[in-house]
Parts: sequence; C-alpha cells; structure tokens
Amino acid sequence: MDIRSQIVTVFHLDKCIGCHTCSVLCKNTWTDRKGAEYMWWNNVEAKPGTGYPSKWEDQGIYKGGFEVKGGNLRLKSGGKLNALKNIFHNPDMPELKDYYEPWTYKYNELFEAPEGNDQPTARPVSLITGENIDVKSGPNWDDELGGSADYAKNDVNLAKVPEAERKAMLELERLFFFYLPRMCNHCLNPACVAACPSGAVYKRGEDGIVLLNQNKCRAWRMCVSACPYKKTYYNWSAGKSEKCILCYPRLESGQAPACMHSCVGRIRYLGVMLYDADRIEAYAKAPDAELVDRQLELYLDPQDPSVIAAAKKAGIADSTITAAQRSPSYKFIKEFKIALPLHPEFRTLPNLFYVPPLSPIIGAVEERGYSFASKGFIGAVAEMRLPLAYLASLFSGGNLDKVSGVLARMIAVRLRRRAVTVPGAGTAAAEKALDDSGLTAAMADGIYRLTSLAAFGERIVIPPAHREEAIETLEAASDYKGSNGFGFTDKPERGL
Repeated sequence: MDIRSQIVTVFHLDKCIGCHTCSVLCKNTWTDRKGAEYMWWNNVEAKPGTGYPSKWEDQGIYKGGFEVKGGNLRLKSGGKLNALKNIFHNPDMPELKDYYEPWTYKYNELFEAPEGNDQPTARPVSLITGENIDVKSGPNWDDELGGSADYAKNDVNLAKVPEAERKAMLELERLFFFYLPRMCNHCLNPACVAACPSGAVYKRGEDGIVLLNQNKCRAWRMCVSACPYKKTYYNWSAGKSEKCILCYPRLESGQAPACMHSCVGRIRYLGVMLYDADRIEAYAKAPDAELVDRQLELYLDPQDPSVIAAAKKAGIADSTITAAQRSPSYKFIKEFKIALPLHPEFRTLPNLFYVPPLSPIIGAVEERGYSFASKGFIGAVAEMRLPLAYLASLFSGGNLDKVSGVLARMIAVRLRRRAVTVPGAGTAAAEKALDDSGLTAAMADGIYRLTSLAAFGERIVIPPAHREEAIETLEAASDYKGSNGFGFTDKPERGL
C-alpha cells in the first residue's frame, strides 16, 4: 500500500447559477495577458451543448485520455513513435477556431466619432492579428441556448440517448439545460503527464496538484492533445504550455483558490483525501461501467486506524490526516455517495467530482403540458425531463444504475426535509425513500447541512502546507526513472 494525499474538489450542479464569476476571476488572476487571451482555465458550459473547445468530449476527434489495448493501458494519442511522427503537425490537437479567436473593439471609432446621422459602432478586431474579424464564437457562446435544438443536437452525449427521448428533449415544452463548471481535474492518472516528451508536466507529491514546469516545457503540445478535458493550453506568445495550477500559492497560505473564493452559488467544495497509489494502474483498466466504483475504492477511510498508521509511515503529516478526516469531499464522495467524476471512461481518474443536477421533477410533461395526476409532490427519477442516459454518459461511463442511485438519494433528502419542515407531510414516503436509497435520517440531514447551511470553513478544508515534504519529493524525483511518478511505467518508453 502506497498512501498519498490528494486535493479533491466537488461541484454541486444543483446550485450553479451560471454567473461565470469563477471564470472571470480566474481570467483576471492568471490569464489576462498576451498569448493567453483565449485561455479559460475555469469555464462554465451549458449542457446539453458542445462546450469549450467545441466538442471537447469527442475523443474520436481529439484522441485524449487512455484506452486499454492488449491488457495494457495506453494513451489514445499513441506512444513515443506516434509523438515523433506528429511532432511538427498534430492532427488531433484543437485549433484556434475550436476555441475562439479573442478580440477587442476599436473603441476610438465609437468615442471619437464625428457628429452624424448614423449611430457609430466599435468594430471587433483580433487580439492576435489586429485585423478586423467577424465574431462567430466564444467560450460561452451557447450559454443559455445550450438546451436549444441549434446547440444541444451537437452534444456528443446525446448519442447514447434513445431517439424518442432525444426528440422530446428538444421540444419547446421539454427544453432543459444545466450549467457545468469545468477546470483541470488534477487526475490521479493524468494523461498530460504521461504524454509530455520533456517531462515538464508533473504531479506534486504533497497534494497531487498537476503543474507544468515552464523551464522544461519545449512546446511539443502533446499535453494539449493528450488531456481529454482540454484543460492544457498553448501560449502562442511565450511559446509554452499552461494550465490551471489550483491556485497553489493561495492554498499554501491557507486561502481558497480564486474560483472557489468567489463562487456566488457556493457550489464548490475542497478537501484532501488519502488514496492508494499502488492500485491506480489496475483500477484504470476496469470496464467503463465499473470505473466509478474502482476509483472510489482508491480513496481510503481517514478514520481507519490502519490507514492512519500507513499514512504516517508514508510521511503524511498529522495535520494532513486531520484535514482528510474533516474533508467535505470525502463526505460527498464516499459517505453520502452523491458525487461522481466527469467522463470516467477517459481513464485519467479525475479528482473533480460533480453532484448531478436534479432537474424539475414535479409532475411530468405529457402531450398537453404538465400533468400532476397521481404523481405526488415530488416525482420519480424516471420522470425527469433530462434523460438518465444523458447524465450517465457524462458522469458514470454509461452506468444508469449509478446515476439513478445518486438522484434517488437526492430526492430522499428533499422528501426528508419536507417532512421535517411540514410535520406530518409525507413522513411515511420520506422514510421509505431513505430506506430505498440506503440513507439514514442523520445522513440526509448531513447532506442538507453541507449543501445548504455549511459555512466557508466547512466547505473548504485546506490542509496546512508542508514545504519540507515538497523538497523531499523533488529530491527523490531527481533519481526516479518513471514517467508519471506512480511506478508502473518506464522512462525509455515515456509511459503508456
């Protein structure tokens, strides 16, 4: 057993209002400079929709993440030979048009326009070329229109939705969308680390944050194509790749990352979790429908005396173990079991989990509109306007039971809170829902508190920084021959 600590985040999608405050603050903090204009380390997408960059989820186009071939875990983008072949032209890399060409406006044409009969305008100009452009896309171009037929039909996740349900989703009465905030997942098995020919991308030993050494980066951009979430970017001015650093300077001083500090909806949770690195390769090879369960098995119980002893033996500080015991991420993921990883089938074992949205389920949509007949105050999971197959495609590798189980728990919590708030109103139904979903009343109340009432210190639990651990990790890494720090690849092959 090789126990390590990992910063794990949870986003509660039922609480996201799509205000983009997180994205704007991240942009102003990290990427408001030349060459990084198009970068959005944090962005918020409307789903169903194509996202940013366009169709980033379609690995048939981009070939990101891992796949199992001949019983071995391999990068979809290929090994060392394929990287050498594509070193001057990588056909699997997103182009600028897949993001958007950043622009500004000729404000002088507006502010200094002479008096006339026509309304003056400020023409858009490219921030890259300085030429006039026609704006055709942006990082949130399909924002509130994500649920429309114009944009939703291009969502790759709809391929797994039955034709009848897909058609119903696009009808006016059934249009539905939700917001999906995204940033780097700081994966347990990061494809960007495995793909980098120069070893510039690495995973910090003390907290698992994936960083990119600018001094080592040679702009091969294999990290861009290998990341299935497309959260590594190329700075066209500096000639270096860049990515989200989880605001580690803030974490080291006990402050929350900028996006989490600014979140209006309080949807973001951060905590440390302990995991067994020895099992990463074996679990990353699991069938798609089992990947979520295997990943959850990697995270260990920080209250278990044997885990505590092994963690201390591995050099993990007592303060980090204490933080793991208070981690809201552990509660959402392991105790309450209502948070799931985004696209586990990419096999990177991401450390950003999502509480799926519980769409309006009061009644159901029928031919002539809403029907509440015999549906009760809160309907069933099967009556959701957003098909389970769609959510399963996003959050469980297509495992419908996994998603329906999460939603059933969330409905049980609502029924429980209604029974508490309105005495005698559906008490029996609430108790049955709790039993069916595997929750106790105490667990339901815990979910309610952490979701609705938790103070900042309960939602964001930051382990104290131990720089001495980081120095020891770097010294050990100088002699290590593995490609990604987990011991199951060899440097000559550059791994996987």
